[in-house]
Amino acid sequence: MSVATPPADVLGDGEPHQPGSTEPGDGPSTGRLGDRLFAGAARGAGLLVIAMVTLVGVFLLSQAIPSLADNHANFLTSRVWDVDGDTLRFGIADLLWATIIIATLAMLIAVPIAIGVALFLTQYAPKRLASPFAALVDLLAAVPSIIFGLWGIKVLGPYVLDVQGWIVSVFGWFPLFSSDTTINSSGTIFLASIVLAMMILPIVTALSREVFAQTPNAHKEAALALGATKWEMIRTAVLPFGRPGVISAAMLGLGRALGETIAVTIIVSSLAGGTSWSWSIFNGGETFASRIANNAAEFDSPQKAGAFIAAGLVLFILTFIVNAIARVVIERRKEFTE
Repeated sequence: MSVATPPADVLGDGEPHQPGSTEPGDGPSTGRLGDRLFAGAARGAGLLVIAMVTLVGVFLLSQAIPSLADNHANFLTSRVWDVDGDTLRFGIADLLWATIIIATLAMLIAVPIAIGVALFLTQYAPKRLASPFAALVDLLAAVPSIIFGLWGIKVLGPYVLDVQGWIVSVFGWFPLFSSDTTINSSGTIFLASIVLAMMILPIVTALSREVFAQTPNAHKEAALALGATKWEMIRTAVLPFGRPGVISAAMLGLGRALGETIAVTIIVSSLAGGTSWSWSIFNGGETFASRIANNAAEFDSPQKAGAFIAAGLVLFILTFIVNAIARVVIERRKEFTE
């Protein structure tokens, strides 16, 4: 007597096997204790970061509101900073200009150099040269800010004076490059921008290098097969693929530049009160961070400290916006985050 063989699509328990289904143990398990602990720790770490950023913002806002309410000057447009008397008069126009122009100039100097270095290391240099050279560039990120500041004012400053004089003689008709009484001083916005560019160069270079290295070989080989030269292949395959990553790297570098304190404090000469407004990058000035650092020892009253905290709140918002934009750019290309 023959025994009927069960169909192949029936499981051992008599239930039909559904296409695409997996038996127990075939897929990754999420019920293990280690998996649950790791998932909970990762989720908790993310929530902790969000909570810390939120608490910092709430603290700055709560400390700044009383001083802003007692302020007798326009906080956004006034150039006056007088918080020593009973009447508070302070504005951030000078601080905002110095912070933005220093960071912008630093990015204009650093980003093209960083892209060139990243392309050289990933597309031109042999592997035996690319690895040590990349490590050497990355080592710049380990140099403390105070070393960059001292090197900039003592070593680089005298050489920059000659460059400043040449720029003034050729482009002095433009407000940004106009001559100023501080042209004989090396403690200018221009010098701080050069030093700051060197400080953010490793960040932009490292991220750009990783993005360019992820360019699919099929894209590059297709461009070369169509008769493209090495540079044409880079221009048509590597750069378009890496553009979102380079933009996000530049935005992260900009966030770093906006908050730099020690190097800028050492290099840029502070202006005396009542100094007339100047668009020149060969002038002195103070950023948000350097103004707070220079006067940290004078926070002798809640209202006076609140004025500086209000300036810090603006810097916090600027940095948050820059990093949020960088995050949005990264999310637009999932390849960079997966």
